[in-house]
Amino acid sequence: MPGRTVVVTDSTASLPPEAAAEHGVVVVPLQVVIGAEVHDEGGGGATPEMVAAALKSFTPVSTSRPSPAVMAEVYERVAADGATEIVSVHISGDMSGTFESAQLAARSAPVPVVAVDSRQVGVATGYAALAAAEVAAAGGTAEDAAAAARARAEVSSSLFYVDTLEYLRRGGRIGAAAALLGGALAVKPLLTIAEGRVESLERVRTSQRAISRLEELAVEAAGDRPVDVCVAHLASADRAAALTGRLADRLGEQLEGREVWCGELGAVLGAHVGPGMLAVCVAPRLF
Repeated sequence: MPGRTVVVTDSTASLPPEAAAEHGVVVVPLQVVIGAEVHDEGGGGATPEMVAAALKSFTPVSTSRPSPAVMAEVYERVAADGATEIVSVHISGDMSGTFESAQLAARSAPVPVVAVDSRQVGVATGYAALAAAEVAAAGGTAEDAAAAARARAEVSSSLFYVDTLEYLRRGGRIGAAAALLGGALAVKPLLTIAEGRVESLERVRTSQRAISRLEELAVEAAGDRPVDVCVAHLASADRAAALTGRLADRLGEQLEGREVWCGELGAVLGAHVGPGMLAVCVAPRLF
């Protein structure tokens, strides 16, 4: 009987539930701590609205990875459901301990587990997980699927605008000096993910110019290749919807009939970027 490879990812991958279900991707929640209360991300737990409200009211917000024990339970359940191999695709190991938990849990899993550090965040990790699932569905091995995940994550672009670097500074995701410099110059920073970390891309004087530049960078990243595109935001629905419409128009040929996904950023990532954040992920299709 042929083996069955199942893909696991985490909630920061920001996959729409229907996309995860369609591809059989199992999603493990991270946790958000708001004040003294601990919530799982998604599934009726922490919502982006809760995080945005807490940040605006200066209520302490932090995040927590799934423990190795939690990951081990997931692998055991997936194996019990018939998986003979698992590919576990996660947020950059430089941004979260989730990948480390996956590695530790893999050692005692009842079936082979290939843990993948996507070196990405958000839906770029999600697109990598979907690439792995497509290869697995076509009969590929766990190693084949993991290679597809790594390849897609590597060619994907994660571009984002934040109203302030303060939330990234608080969470230790960007140097304090960068946050102070941005505030002093009253500039609107455009950021990217490079080598698994948040890096400054450009500095623009106004939010309107920053969003216009974000659009141009996304179009440049797409080039003339077939791509998937996602726009994400936190407490900035109108700006996100407008950007989604413009990108859908400009990238129609490269999208090949697929929609530009648009949604609110999950609670965990939202806790680190703050209200007003606008992001675009451009993920070239490998096949």
